[in-house]
Amino acid sequence: MTPFDAILCDLDGVLRHFDHTLQADIEARYGLPLRQIAFDPALILPATLGHITETQWVESIVAALGGDERAGAAAAEFAAVPFRVDEEVRDLLAKAQERMPLVLVTNAMDTLEGHLDQLGLTYFADAVVSSARVGVAKPDRRIYEIAAELAGAAPERCLFVDDRLENVTAARELGMTGVHYRGVEDLAAALG
Repeated sequence: MTPFDAILCDLDGVLRHFDHTLQADIEARYGLPLRQIAFDPALILPATLGHITETQWVESIVAALGGDERAGAAAAEFAAVPFRVDEEVRDLLAKAQERMPLVLVTNAMDTLEGHLDQLGLTYFADAVVSSARVGVAKPDRRIYEIAAELAGAAPERCLFVDDRLENVTAARELGMTGVHYRGVEDLAAALG
């Protein structure tokens, strides 16, 4: 018997990675605190809960940076930073998916479906739970419950993988086996 009936996996920081070096370069070139402003919960949470679009999130960054042309250019570049799939993670998840369902659980914006298509991941997982579509974000317990239900598994039979410890802790509080992802070896060890 396998130790899990489903894998619930984060997207960003596990399967998808943004070019953080380029983000830092853009921030340095403009001399603006782009990452601090962009990821301020007051600005990003409405976008990840689906209350505003990604475009409106970028506009809120521009406004927080002063609203001038320079702020607009910096925010536009920052929002357009490329991302890629970690092929090792993809391969591990695909192999595990031969035995059990895979559900991506992500705090995302309204552009997620387009991004998944761009990455060739549209039909990769058995289901995708996007915070912008369900109106709750990790670490709210409801998003984990939605994911487990879509996977057809009891929470205590789910493996949850995320790069943010607070999200893993919330999953563990529901009885899930949680893996704090720091590298592909963490996922490989959990999947055996």
